[in-house]
Amino acid sequence: MPFTPDTVREILQEVKDPEIPVLSVVKMGIIHDVRVEGDRIEVDMVPTFAGCPAIEVMKRDIERSLYAAGAREVQVFVRYKQAWSTNQITEEGRRILKDFGLSPPPRIEGTVEVENLMRAECPICGSTDTRLLNSFGPTACRAIHHCNTCHETFEQMKPL
Repeated sequence: MPFTPDTVREILQEVKDPEIPVLSVVKMGIIHDVRVEGDRIEVDMVPTFAGCPAIEVMKRDIERSLYAAGAREVQVFVRYKQAWSTNQITEEGRRILKDFGLSPPPRIEGTVEVENLMRAECPICGSTDTRLLNSFGPTACRAIHHCNTCHETFEQMKPL
């Protein structure tokens, strides 16, 4: 199978973020660049944050999926100098997050302000009449909110 950057990205649609197993690393915006040179495939991934415990799992899963597709040589580079932001989550990824019950982060222009962390759209009823209960969710990238409209508690991916 001849690989191209597009076919590699298509294969990587099957590699899921271990902390959000409904979302691929591509839709999450973690795959920064793909290079194909003959039999060699190089993938640059940008982790959501430097201390993310899922980095090695994602790296291994990327390698496994490409080898399973017939690649002969794969190298995954984790790029820390390139900053990831929640703005890199695709529109389809945002819809998937919401369908999963996780409020997608708002798109941020400039720096993240405290107000961006205080409110979230309820993924259950769509209300923005919500309040932050705890900025420390089950993972470092999530916060816990409560909806004043439907009275449900939900998680939001923190905007970065």
